Amino acid sequence: MPKLTLVPPEVEAYADAHTTAPAPLFGELRDVTYARMSSPHMQVGSVEGTFLRMLVALTGARRVLEIGTFTGYSALMMAEALPDDGALITCDVNPEATDVARAFFLRSPHGRKIDLRMGPALDTLKTLQGPFDLAFIDADKPSYAAYWDAVLPLLRPGGLIIADNVLWSGRVLQPEAPNDHAIVDFNAKVSADPRVEHVLLTVRDGMMLARKR
Repeated sequence: MPKLTLVPPEVEAYADAHTTAPAPLFGELRDVTYARMSSPHMQVGSVEGTFLRMLVALTGARRVLEIGTFTGYSALMMAEALPDDGALITCDVNPEATDVARAFFLRSPHGRKIDLRMGPALDTLKTLQGPFDLAFIDADKPSYAAYWDAVLPLLRPGGLIIADNVLWSGRVLQPEAPNDHAIVDFNAKVSADPRVEHVLLTVRDGMMLARKR
C-alpha cells in the first residue's frame, strides 16, 4: 500500500480532532501496530474507523463480513456498533498481524462478536452463507475484483459493500504499477455493475460505497 498523500496532515489532524474519539484501547492498538508491524499504515485511521462504525450503526447491520483483518482495528470498530447478538466474520492470511488482532479482541467486550477466519479469503468466502448486511474489503488490491464477485451474492438486497484505498494515493489518475491498474479496473467494474448504486468518497485514501439494489 502506498503512503497516503491525498489529505494534508494538518487537515487530517483537524478532522480527527472533530470526530468522536475511539475508546482508549484503539490508541493502544495503533501504538502496538506501529511498533510491531512492518507496514503499519495498512491500519485504517481513527476517522475512517469511526466512519465504518457509524455505517454499521446507520444500516442496522447484524452480520458483517470483512476481507482483510490486519491488526483488527476496523473489525473492532465495526463490532462496537453491532447488537449483542451480532456477528462479524473477518478473513486474513497474516499470522503476525492477526496475533495482534486476537490479543485485542480478547481485551474488548465486543471481541466475542468477531470470528477470525485464517486462509485465503476467496477460499473462505466459498464456505459462507449469506445474507450479510455489510461487507468491508481492504486486502490485496489485485484480488479486489474477485472479492467483489464473491461478496456481492452474499449481500442482502439493500446491503452495503465498502472498499478501501480506491484512490490509491491518486495513482488511479496515472496508473503504472500492477496495483494501480488493479484499483482502476475495480472502480470501473463497480461503476458498470447494474446490481448496485455507488459513490466514491474522498475519505482518507478513497472509499467506494456500493448499495446492492
